[in-house]
Amino acid sequence: MEMKMNWNRLLPDGRAGMYQKQNAGYPDLRSEFEKDYHRIIGSSSFRRLQDKTQVFALDKSDFIRTRLTHSLEVSSFAKSLGQNISRYILDNGLDPDFTARTQADICDILSCAGLIHDIGNPPFGHFGEEAIRDWFLRRMKRLVYKGRPLQEVLSPQMINDFYHFEGNAQALRQVSKLHFIVNEHGMNLTFALLDTIIKYPVSSLEICPGSGDIKTEKMGFFKAEEDLYHRIAEAAGTEGVRHPLTFILEAADDIAYKTADIEDAYKKGFLSFRELREELLEAGKKQGGELPIDPVAMLDHQLDNARKRGIREDELYAVQNFLIRLQSRMIYCATYGFTSNYRKIMDGAMKKDLFAGTHGEWIMEALGDIAFRYAFSSSRILQMEVAAGTILDSLLDRFIPAAIVYDTDQPKTIMQTKHMGLVSGNYRQIYHIYAKRASDEAERLYLRLLLITDFVSGMTDSYAKDLYQKINGMPEAF
Repeated sequence: MEMKMNWNRLLPDGRAGMYQKQNAGYPDLRSEFEKDYHRIIGSSSFRRLQDKTQVFALDKSDFIRTRLTHSLEVSSFAKSLGQNISRYILDNGLDPDFTARTQADICDILSCAGLIHDIGNPPFGHFGEEAIRDWFLRRMKRLVYKGRPLQEVLSPQMINDFYHFEGNAQALRQVSKLHFIVNEHGMNLTFALLDTIIKYPVSSLEICPGSGDIKTEKMGFFKAEEDLYHRIAEAAGTEGVRHPLTFILEAADDIAYKTADIEDAYKKGFLSFRELREELLEAGKKQGGELPIDPVAMLDHQLDNARKRGIREDELYAVQNFLIRLQSRMIYCATYGFTSNYRKIMDGAMKKDLFAGTHGEWIMEALGDIAFRYAFSSSRILQMEVAAGTILDSLLDRFIPAAIVYDTDQPKTIMQTKHMGLVSGNYRQIYHIYAKRASDEAERLYLRLLLITDFVSGMTDSYAKDLYQKINGMPEAF
């Protein structure tokens, strides 16, 4: 029986902006997806990830992962998963449309997707997203434009875009518009790559976290990019469903951050070797019976290895090598999760992640739970999040009111004019391009609000902290 999606259509190499693929006399043998890779790693947006923390905001330790190192890890895992899954499909004749060329292309696409999957996240880790959402939920009702509450001026979808602000949706916006190089199409990446990073193919009006379907847990695109989403989905044949490669990207992300969070928590002293072992032991007991994958036995084996070799920091050695070997096991589980659910995925009927129903499901859940209780809920992390929240609140308090009257005939204070002068000229240029195409005043107001979330999301941790100190007149900032 024919599947809903097929690989002959799933990997479109077209782009939103036209460009000349070949220069006469200078042949470029790279595929379009290989060109995507070079566009990404050469971009300032990608470089800024080195000063955005993954978990430990404002931390100065050089061993703690940043968004950049995390993205490199995800890129590596995603490519490995792509290779494993492709090999299985080819060796077992799972799909006549799947060829060696398909394998090469999806590995390139997944490598790129890993690099940009977090490129839209604001400073200060995932807390930054929460802080932006919280600000709009608290302040939107008090904001007015021409004497009318913003909630009366903007459409429900526009309002919900800010109430449900999402780094994944911002990533699509960042690479497709905000990274201005040649024109308003940003990095002008291939449709196949853009479709892969859209984890949630729904708008802010279609979010349904309790539906049991992973694709509706969050929004995947802002109203400003809704037309682009439909253009991408039409090209790939994925309207309203996840691209198959999105499941692989998500699994790579899960493997990377859940194992990394444990290592970082251990190195920061939030979690001891004994505590990690006891937590894994208790989680394993809840499964009952013999465990196909026994993380405690793996951890103990690495500790024995360290002691036999006379390694001084034997527990650190054990934790690090245990996590490396666990990553390999989880890659196997995700490969099985994809290949065993191949038809459901290709029909757009897969509602769970790739670990659901595999031997790795409980382990991934346990790692997340351990990291949350020992690291994310610690007083040190909470202190950093409070500091980060204060910074983002202050920035939004100052820049949003300035943006509301920006580019209008409404009166502006001298400080509002100065604040808008601090907003990236690149982002203001993109705003003006799309504001000229806006259908009405409400859409232009919406784009001005997005201008500020673009500006804030694009900040590194250090820049956000420095700007906060300077605009609040703190002497040490000058």
